[in-house]
Amino acid sequence: MSLLSPLERDLIALIAPAPMLEQVCAWSAINTGTRNLDGLARQAGLLADAFVALPGDVTLEQAAPVEAVLPDGRVTAIAHGCHLVLRVRPRANRRFLLTGHMDTVFAADHPFQATRWIDDHTLNGPGVADMKGGIAVMLAALTAFENGPHAAGVGYDVLINADEETGSLSSAPLIAHLANGKAAALTFEPSALPDGTLAGARAGSGNYSVVIHGRSAHAGRNPEDGRNAIVAAARLVVALAELAHPELSVNPAKIEGGSANNVVPDLAVVRFNIRPRDEPAAICFGHDLRSLLAWIESEYGVTTHVHGGLSRPPKPLTPDAERLFHLVRDCGAALGQTIAWQSSGGVCDGNNIAACGVPVVDTMGVRGGAIHSDQEFLIVPSLAERAALAALVLHRLSGENQ
Repeated sequence: MSLLSPLERDLIALIAPAPMLEQVCAWSAINTGTRNLDGLARQAGLLADAFVALPGDVTLEQAAPVEAVLPDGRVTAIAHGCHLVLRVRPRANRRFLLTGHMDTVFAADHPFQATRWIDDHTLNGPGVADMKGGIAVMLAALTAFENGPHAAGVGYDVLINADEETGSLSSAPLIAHLANGKAAALTFEPSALPDGTLAGARAGSGNYSVVIHGRSAHAGRNPEDGRNAIVAAARLVVALAELAHPELSVNPAKIEGGSANNVVPDLAVVRFNIRPRDEPAAICFGHDLRSLLAWIESEYGVTTHVHGGLSRPPKPLTPDAERLFHLVRDCGAALGQTIAWQSSGGVCDGNNIAACGVPVVDTMGVRGGAIHSDQEFLIVPSLAERAALAALVLHRLSGENQ
């Protein structure tokens, strides 16, 4: 703490761990699986009540339209919860973006619904790390920051979306709008490792559904008149896997479709995910996919339709991003925290923010682990640790002569 100024010490002293833990426990008790609209509405209401303590205006923004492909090949609209936005000093010349998400991967009927203590410092529960703990950290950091001398000279937007765990498809336009013109951004996903290591560069991510239409026929009387969509799908899956290389992973995840054993199937849906490490890999895959589908159509006499695409662009470590990471590292050192970062194959809203040209550190949330499983845990002392870190980062960012 010797590198902190007296003013900074006073700022950090405002952070109280107990209310943060109370918030995490209360919020974790509400199921907020991405498709649980009732639970998300309850959570959004509680978050609005909590964030109204900050200056600015809190609104609940409607989700943008999103479509998905059903197993029978039809396209349908998918409903999403509202997204919470707080706008503080919107006319300030220098403004930041802080983001988090209220949804979890645990559906309303999932057995993992309650918190329990693993030991005196470790709490197990749905969303405690990913990322209701992160939301508590964000709120505490902003509350402390608002009591500092630099807050009045800057502004910021807060976004807490309701669909991050399914790719932020309904909040992507809002993320892009809020990121526009921001000097920097902080996202409160949990740390990449339980020791507090941050995620640096990230791969991109795209989810695809390819609908294949063939032609039905009797499997015994006239199979030659049919066009087997399942066979075409199987060949497509193998070919997709062969497109992988060190800068691109391709994960064929599911084939749906088919019919009775004595019918040549006329429908299949192939679902897969890609993870390009950089933009050239993403562009190259787009070309390869078009060529591959043209070959499948010609070879098997089927037609194809692609739904989806790259929803999370790759996030490289740009010079501006590196400067922000270095600031976070230096703030950590002043607080006695060792901050490092490493590349990650995972994705989050930080990918979308970086694609707007805004430097972002997207793992400012709690230390914990085993996320997306019923073993998810929060290291409770990290609530105060990371709130202090974020408050100090905001304080020093706002004091920069820019």
